[in-house]
Amino acid sequence: MNRAISVGVAHVMIAAGCALILSSCGTEVGRASTRPLLSVPDSWQQQRTKNTPLDTSALSTWWTRFNDPVLDELVASALRSSPDVNSALSRIAEYRARRGTERSRLFPSLDANVSGGRTRDTIRENHLTTSNQSYAASLDASWQVDLFGRQRQSLAAASADLAQIEEDYYGSQVSLAADVASAYLNLRSAEAQLLVVQRSLETRSETAQLTQWREQAGTGDALDTQRSLAALDLARASIPSLQLTIAQTRNQLALLSGATPGSLDPLLAPPRDVPLGPPDLAMGIPAEMLRQRPDVRAAERGLEAAFARTRAAQRARLPALNLRGSIGVEALTAGRLYNPTSTVISILGELTAPIFDAGRIRQTITIQRELEQQSLNTYDSTVLIALGEVENALVAVQNNTERLTLLSRAAAAAGQAAVLSTLQYQSGQVDLLVSLDAQRTLLDLEQQVVTTTANRASAYVQLYQALGGGWTGR
Repeated sequence: MNRAISVGVAHVMIAAGCALILSSCGTEVGRASTRPLLSVPDSWQQQRTKNTPLDTSALSTWWTRFNDPVLDELVASALRSSPDVNSALSRIAEYRARRGTERSRLFPSLDANVSGGRTRDTIRENHLTTSNQSYAASLDASWQVDLFGRQRQSLAAASADLAQIEEDYYGSQVSLAADVASAYLNLRSAEAQLLVVQRSLETRSETAQLTQWREQAGTGDALDTQRSLAALDLARASIPSLQLTIAQTRNQLALLSGATPGSLDPLLAPPRDVPLGPPDLAMGIPAEMLRQRPDVRAAERGLEAAFARTRAAQRARLPALNLRGSIGVEALTAGRLYNPTSTVISILGELTAPIFDAGRIRQTITIQRELEQQSLNTYDSTVLIALGEVENALVAVQNNTERLTLLSRAAAAAGQAAVLSTLQYQSGQVDLLVSLDAQRTLLDLEQQVVTTTANRASAYVQLYQALGGGWTGR
């Protein structure tokens, strides 16, 4: 009777396992086949030149195309010493160990066990005392056989996690190089604007001195003197804010490089012109850019990890096979363990399958499917952001280039107007306000030229960052 019940239960378990296998496989195939794909355009909307293949080798060290050795040294120092990059590198080691932990679950585990004991019994009636001692040693092995690939799916998820962390490391390199270049451009822009103001102060000082002389000689009045002094102090008032920007930006560059504030001042102290962007850039097509960007590839690895965890959760419905074995020896004294009195060998196989868990496995599968969908949404969002960043950077490059051309012509004309108005005021042909207005216009246009030059260079930095440049594999 008991044997018949056992056979019947076994048949029920086998049938249930087959049904679960079929349902699980059907679910996975349907899930993978309905994955929505995000369409990627064939070309860039803002690109006015013919598509050329993306030069990934040039992208890896894009900052060298600005031909500024100080910038090259700053980026190299930051990539080598930044705490953020080193922290991302440490996370790679952490997740490599996590993957090793998952891989170890595929193999049997072996434990050694040594025990010893002594007992002493005393009989009250005859005061007879007996003592016994025994020693044992054994090797115990256990192994959960990955019958249906659940553990292999967990290992695949851990491998995808590791790949995602590696892409995050590359992404931190991209962001750091762009941050250093942007801060450096801000520094050189502030220095250039300070030089413009200092040149303007020379002209305004001469004008203020002239008005004072005329007032003292009786050919001018106090109104012109006060107007010229006000214009002079107004120009001087912009110097402290520019000096503050220069000091703070130098400290920012030091922090980005993992150095203490002020340690890079000797390198940064000599003022240099704002570096210009490269004259041309091989853009390639959007699909090439998506393969280059670490954040897009990291999102793709995250999606692979989510898929693997969903499959692992589905396989939790299937039976599990556990094998346990032990080989041991027993002896009456510790010295006779190598020549034991008895040997014990045991092997046990156990097949278990979930029958009732109050919906726990089903809810876990639902959770993993939703996480899978969230990863898919994150991937789509990352792709859209990447495409938008490239288009925005292209627009910024083109518009700032056009604006710089117009401002340069306007500044050249304003410079001639300022010289002529100063000469005419000195000869008494025009009023002081004409000369002061010409000087003010020239200062404003020269500052705009400096700002726009820096903005165009920053747009190139944003474009290189959007294309995924600034990292190399280890």
